[in-house]
Formats: sequence, structure tokens, C-alpha cells
Amino acid sequence: MRVGITYDLRAEYRSQGYGEEATAEFDSIETVDAIDDALRGLGHETERIGHVRSLTKRLAAGERWDLVFNIAEGMHGFGREAQVPALLDAFAIPYTFSDPLVLSLALHKGITKRLVKSLGIPTPDFTIIHGDSELDALQLPWPVFAKPVAGGTSAGISAASKARNKYELASVCRTLIEQFRQPVLVETFLPGREFTVGLVGTGPKARVLGVMEILLHDNAEHAVYSYLNKRDYLTRVSYRLANGDIAQRAADMALRVWNGLGCRDAGRLDLRCESSDNLNFLEINPLAGLHPVDSDLVILCRLLEISHRSLIEMIMTSAQERLCADGRKGNA
Repeated sequence: MRVGITYDLRAEYRSQGYGEEATAEFDSIETVDAIDDALRGLGHETERIGHVRSLTKRLAAGERWDLVFNIAEGMHGFGREAQVPALLDAFAIPYTFSDPLVLSLALHKGITKRLVKSLGIPTPDFTIIHGDSELDALQLPWPVFAKPVAGGTSAGISAASKARNKYELASVCRTLIEQFRQPVLVETFLPGREFTVGLVGTGPKARVLGVMEILLHDNAEHAVYSYLNKRDYLTRVSYRLANGDIAQRAADMALRVWNGLGCRDAGRLDLRCESSDNLNFLEINPLAGLHPVDSDLVILCRLLEISHRSLIEMIMTSAQERLCADGRKGNA
């Protein structure tokens, strides 16, 4: 199978002057190398394409692939993760992971939470702040939690994200709006345990790989899985597999959200507890990081003794099963 690989290299954007957190979701060459090696090890012929502008040029030049392994995040707009899939759809080229609708939806945390609530799944009460004028109308109890409405990799999340009053909230909202040029999601702060759930597969074949609890060390930014805590996870964070009743409830909730939103192939979902062990949905990432060492989904797989290559194989298996189901077996 001839497989193209689409991605955004962080080093390329940093060389253009973009900052550390603005490029936090983009991939290192180590990630691309690892995916490429895994695909070749599975018997595929690979070709590195790069970002959406490179894909556009190559499609215009007449190049085609049997399937594209897509990890491109995009840079601009709420639809940035949907740009590559939408372009591939226009040329009827299949690809891994979710379609443009799901990727655009999941990137906007506020809209995602509204749909998740319609599925009957609890999520913290929230509002979306565009500017100072909306802060006076805030009805949520203190403390609250603030983060960019369409961020990833914990970009924009810090100790200041937990605001205890309107003064603190106004300060963090102004900072985030200025830095990320997007609205801020403000939600009720949940003080309990935090989990991430890894999933693979699509529709009736979707399944939970495992549930991982995130444990912050004493030297970590307190109470939040922040950008710095995630970046410096080796010294600030521990991870362990969850088990028992809470793990089962987390898995059941994650699968309901995954299938309710129509996610495909593989991804990750974050949950957090109230002061009791009542789980709430936080956000979903249907285009989760695949760095061979330090991405959360890969860390979870490592705890489960699932290799990076095996994870890539599961993703490809799901994508190929979808092609067969769509009557495109010749390309699979």
C-alpha cells in the first residue's frame, strides 16, 4: 500500500518565529520517523508529504496515494485540524483518523461540551469569554478554570488557569485572548482525580485500550495538568493504570462519547472527578499525539505493554477496515 504522511513539523514553524506554546501541538521529526518506520515495518511504501500547503501543491501536480496517514494539526482557525482531511476528501483519497466535521467539532471545546451534554454525559458547567464585558455576567461558582477554547497539548493552561475570583479570572482571560487570539472556555473547577482514556477503532469495532490516571508531584504546578507539567512530565508527573469501578465507568463514558461524536481509528479522551468520584467529561482529542516516547496516548500504551509500532498497526487496521466497509477494498 502506498501511504503518504501529512504532518506539521514544529521546528519548521519555530524557524519562522512562532513561539513555544503556539507550536506545542506540532510534531518533531522523531514522531514522523517513528510513524514512517512503523508503516514500512508493516509492509507499506511510504512518502512524506508534510503540511497542508505541501499537500495542495502535490495534489495539483497529480500525485496520489492509496491512503494518507494524517497527523497534521494546522495553524489557523477553528477548522485547522480539518484542512488536510477536507482536501483529501475533495480528491477521494482515504486517510487515517476522523473526518473534517469531527475534527472541527472536537477542537472547539465549548461546542463539544454542548453535544456531550446532549448525550446525557456530565461535563462541568461553562461559559465562553470573548472579552471583559462578559465577565460581569458570569454565574459559575468559584473557583473556575480557564483555557483557550480551541487549544491542545495543554497550551495556555497554567497555575493561573484556576481562578478564585473575578480579578484573577479577568487577568488570565486577557492574557489568553491576547496570546492565542481566540475566546476562553471558563468552566467550573473540578478538584478530584484526573484520567485520560485511550481508544482505538471505529463504530461497533471501537474499544477502550485502557484508562490512565494522572498524578502530579509536589513540585508540579498545583491541581492542573498544565503545559509546564506536561512538558516536564519526567520530574513533575506520574502515570498509572486505573482499575476497578472507576476505570470501568471511565471506559464506558469514553466509549459513549467516542461513538456519539463519530470519532474514528484512535484518540484520547480526558475526564476529571468532582470532590466525590463522579466523573465528568473535559475534552476529547481525536487526533492525539503519537510521539514515540512522551505523548499521553503512547505513555498509556507503554503501561499496557503495547509498542508504538503496534499502536500504528491498530490505527492502520481500523482505517483499512473502514475502506473495506466503504467498498474500497482495492486500495486497502
